[in-house]
Amino acid sequence: MKERNMDAQSDSKPSRNDNTALLAAIGARVRTERAKRGMTRRALAEQCHTSDRYLAQIEGGAGNPSVLVLDAIARALGLDPIDLLPGGAALRGLRRLPPAQLTALMRAAEKRNRGTAQRARRIALIGLRGAGKSTLGDALAERIDAPFVEIDGMIEQRHGAPLATLFEVYGQSTFRRFERDCLTEVLNDYGNVVIATAGGVVADEDTFAQLLENAHVIWLQASPAEHMRRVMEQGDFRPMERNRDAMKDLVTILDARAPLYGRAHATLDTAGKSLAACVEELVKVAEGLMGRSCTHKS
Repeated sequence: MKERNMDAQSDSKPSRNDNTALLAAIGARVRTERAKRGMTRRALAEQCHTSDRYLAQIEGGAGNPSVLVLDAIARALGLDPIDLLPGGAALRGLRRLPPAQLTALMRAAEKRNRGTAQRARRIALIGLRGAGKSTLGDALAERIDAPFVEIDGMIEQRHGAPLATLFEVYGQSTFRRFERDCLTEVLNDYGNVVIATAGGVVADEDTFAQLLENAHVIWLQASPAEHMRRVMEQGDFRPMERNRDAMKDLVTILDARAPLYGRAHATLDTAGKSLAACVEELVKVAEGLMGRSCTHKS
């Protein structure tokens, strides 16, 4: 009888393998959510008031974070702590789907539930820095006779500081609120507009859903090497400043965001193409999405 009770107690306890798998899953979630937001591990550690080394252990599945540490990490990422647990959020079933299948499911739902009428003649460009959102967005706006709005510039003008400073002073969550407020204003004020969004707009589910519902979204793609070259030419190194693993981090960010970027209504690969060629392709894509012939300027 005692042996049976001992066996029952033993069976009810999680095994060492279960614990290891759980910590690895939590670490992977933290790493992925950080990458989506384009945050360096050091930046996240500073916001959580923990050490970079300890956060590295957590992301690697070797650290066993307390509830308070997990809460601090979640808050810094703009999440609920349960979102960092495997299967903990409301969409736990969807999270187990492969990225491609999830993207297809999201697109099907959007087609059923959202018509193109409310997207009007709004075109929104998404993608990492260096994809060409500002340059191509400005050119597209001129070709289709629409205003051009760059959300990053709007945020800087409204809050009187460079983006890097706003991130440092206010943190990720507050910056995303600034972004959401500006985007909401643009969508409310314009029925005909080209919008260049911030690279991390997809990290906030509510903001990205709002964008998908109210604009024709185009993902501007490029290879990691192309992104890096363009970013360096622009002199903008966020979040890779003073980071020896800049390329590795960029690839990680791109991999983490790719399933989200993939929910765009169309995709345009800009790698290895001239500006003129990209503009022509973008105009055609925009025409197709809006279902009309754009007004071409000579």
